[in-house]
Amino acid sequence: MLDGKRLAGISSSALIGMSTPPPLADLSRLYQTEFVRSVRAVGALWAVCALCSAVLQLVVLLQPAWVRSGGGGEASGTLGLFQVCVESDWLSDCRGSVSSLSPLPSFQSVAVLVGVSLWAVWTSVLSLSLFRFCSAATVYKICGWLQLTSGFCMALACLLFPDSWESPEMRALCGDSVGSFSPGNCSVHWAYILALLGILDSAILATLAFVLANRQDALLPPDSKDVTTGLLMSA
Repeated sequence: MLDGKRLAGISSSALIGMSTPPPLADLSRLYQTEFVRSVRAVGALWAVCALCSAVLQLVVLLQPAWVRSGGGGEASGTLGLFQVCVESDWLSDCRGSVSSLSPLPSFQSVAVLVGVSLWAVWTSVLSLSLFRFCSAATVYKICGWLQLTSGFCMALACLLFPDSWESPEMRALCGDSVGSFSPGNCSVHWAYILALLGILDSAILATLAFVLANRQDALLPPDSKDVTTGLLMSA
C-alpha cells in the first residue's frame, strides 16, 4: 500500500511538472532570440536594397544619359551632368570629363545635389555597422533619416535639371527651341528616369527603416530591451 501511494505521488508530481509552463525568463529569452533573427533577416534585406540603390545613383551621376537628342537639332547625341556626347558616323565624341569630377557649368548645382544624395545612401549602408555600438532602433532611425535626405536631394536635383535647360550645351544638342522645362527636340533619357525611381526607392527604404525602429521597441518584452544589442552582436 505504501509503495502504491508513493508511485501515485510520484506520478502526480510528474504530471504537475509536465503541465507547468516554462519559466517566464525562458519564454522571454526564446521570444527575444526569434525576434532578433527576424530583425537580422529584414535588416539584411534592407541593406541589399540600399546597396542596389547606391549603385544605381552612382550610375545616374556619372552616365551622360539624362537627355537624348532625336536628331532635330544641330547634333544628335546625349547629355549628362558631366559630359555631352555627339554622335556622328557611328562614333560618339564626348566633351567633358568624369575623371576630373568637373560637371558642366549649367548643371553644377544638380551634380552637387546628386552627389549629396549618393553620399547619404552610402552612409546609410555603412551605418549598419553601428549595430555593435548602438541599439537597433537607433541605427534604423539614423538610416531612415539618411534615406530621407537622399530622396530630398534627388528630388531637388530632378526639379532643377529641367530648369537648367537654357544652356549652350542643350541648345547645341536640342536646337534653339529649348527652354526652361522645354527640351526642344530632345527628350529625357534613362538616367533621368532612374533618378526619379531613386526618389521612390529612398522613400520606401526610409519608411521601412522607421517602421523597423518603432517595432524594435514595441515587440520586445519590457524586461528584455536592455540586452537586445548584446544578442545582435552574438547572434
